[in-house]
Amino acid sequence: MSISTAMQEYLAEAYRLAYYNDAEPYVSTAALADVMHVSAPAVTRMVQRLKDAGYVEHEPYKGIYLTPDGEHEALMSIRRHRLVERFLVDVMSFGWHEVHDTADELGVVVSDHVVNRMEKIAGFPRRCPHGEPIPTAGGFMPRVKDYPLSEIHLEPERELVISRVATHDDKKLHYLDTLGLKPGVRFNLISRAPFKGPLQLKFGDEVQVIGHELAGVLRVCSEQEFALV
Repeated sequence: MSISTAMQEYLAEAYRLAYYNDAEPYVSTAALADVMHVSAPAVTRMVQRLKDAGYVEHEPYKGIYLTPDGEHEALMSIRRHRLVERFLVDVMSFGWHEVHDTADELGVVVSDHVVNRMEKIAGFPRRCPHGEPIPTAGGFMPRVKDYPLSEIHLEPERELVISRVATHDDKKLHYLDTLGLKPGVRFNLISRAPFKGPLQLKFGDEVQVIGHELAGVLRVCSEQEFALV
């Protein structure tokens, strides 16, 4: 049975949900319906299709989990999407706020051969422009370890690195770009106002102030954690 674009999308989203929930390999159909923006009956129908194709297993009251074949399809779909984003930003000079939807469209039609060439031209990146890890051609997904900036304790001497930006909102991404706050940027958190007030960040000679809500979409880590070693 050939795999459709819709099936690839469901598998990729199911993998993402499980990836950031280490303690629980199962993904609820309700969570999948939420991220896919579809109804519960629509998810039920798709889960049955994926199960019939051998891509998922379903356990009542727990949810679904990906089979090895399902995980492979999910990882290749995620790899294509994130490398297309990287290519669009690094080679074609698109803004990082412009590429998510375009990568969704291109990622389902470009071949693995083309994606591998994109990877080479882009310099074998390990993360997409938004900081998400890129699976290898062999199906290995690096493990990310990071934390919301809004929850980091104030330690002015501790250098942090922006790991990921947990939003696809183009206005937020464009604003963060104007502030110079993107994955890979090193900074120090030098002050935090009480009661969810603004945070002051220092990187290089620059000092930027951001609100608590915006800090919540910035995931941060140490330099070693950013390297995905």
